[in-house]
Amino acid sequence: MIKIKKEKPVVSSKEYILVLNNLKKTILQVQTDTILTTNKELIKLYWAIGKTIVKQQSLLEWGKNTIENLTQDLQNEFPGIAGFSARNVSRMQSFYLAYQEYEDDQNSFETLPIFNLPWGHNSVILEKIKNKNHRLWYIQKSLEYGWSRSALETAIKSKLLNREEKAITNFDKILPAPSSKLAQQAFKDPYIFDFLTLEVDHIEHDLEKGLVNNIEKLLLEMGKGFALVGRQYHLIVDEKDYYIDLIFYHIHLKCYVVVELKAREFDPKDAGQLNFYLSAIDDMVKQESDNPTIGLILCKTKKNFTAEYALRGIHRPIGVAEYETEIITKLPAQLKRSLPSVEEIEAELEKSQALLKKALTSIRRATKKATP
Repeated sequence: MIKIKKEKPVVSSKEYILVLNNLKKTILQVQTDTILTTNKELIKLYWAIGKTIVKQQSLLEWGKNTIENLTQDLQNEFPGIAGFSARNVSRMQSFYLAYQEYEDDQNSFETLPIFNLPWGHNSVILEKIKNKNHRLWYIQKSLEYGWSRSALETAIKSKLLNREEKAITNFDKILPAPSSKLAQQAFKDPYIFDFLTLEVDHIEHDLEKGLVNNIEKLLLEMGKGFALVGRQYHLIVDEKDYYIDLIFYHIHLKCYVVVELKAREFDPKDAGQLNFYLSAIDDMVKQESDNPTIGLILCKTKKNFTAEYALRGIHRPIGVAEYETEIITKLPAQLKRSLPSVEEIEAELEKSQALLKKALTSIRRATKKATP
């Protein structure tokens, strides 16, 4: 029995022209509207284009060639608009498909945060994040923090969603609601300082210096609301000098944040030292309008139960979190011994140059003698 391959119905030129003309009218209308409105109208336009293509694919079985023709016709009709490339139109389809379920609820649909986010941000989130709830989380954070596209990409790459609110703290026992929740949201674990490259056995001074020298990146990783007040902040208690590694002020929490850096595993004694600093800052620096000072211990590693037990019984708000940096991998000592030193390399080069010079001299003499 011979099977006859069923061909896909050919899209009629009449149907195609109708869809194309409708899209052109929509685009022209939005071009006029956006003079007086914002990015929101552009995102709604891209949504409409994505929806149109998806529906036509379903109803009229539009194939790849038809969609390519459509993008080319739109580019020809609107040569001054860069958004109608084949790749971008494909993004519009994905954009509609990603959020189409919200369309049934008109009230929810109109308030979707996707319409307040620039198209470039939406594109990054579509491309890099597949989970629907995770997408909405990064959209909300982008709007809340005012992230640039680069900052958004950094947040996704560093898996901020999995790190925020993860620091071990005693905030829920020490701070009143809702301040305790807001404070917990302001801290993460671990902190990713991948803009620093340090040796495995680096010291606190190396870490502190690197952070302060990259202040903009440090503040970006710390999060919204942090402002650096000082480094090695000087306190005098009972005529003795003390120096706090880093001190911030958090604009939204309205409090100072004392950060102690520990280039080693967390030690319960660290909580006692930080508790002392918090008491001193509250007494000597904090104003009456400020909320209680919060402490943060940033350590290379920690054991969670050890950190939790260390914070019990302390009556000032303290958090403990790890940090990560790029690490320089040192050569094993045996391998290092087998490699030549700089002095040995220089001596070998001088020896090679002398031998080369001697060989060239011999060649010149031989050539001179052979010349009649």
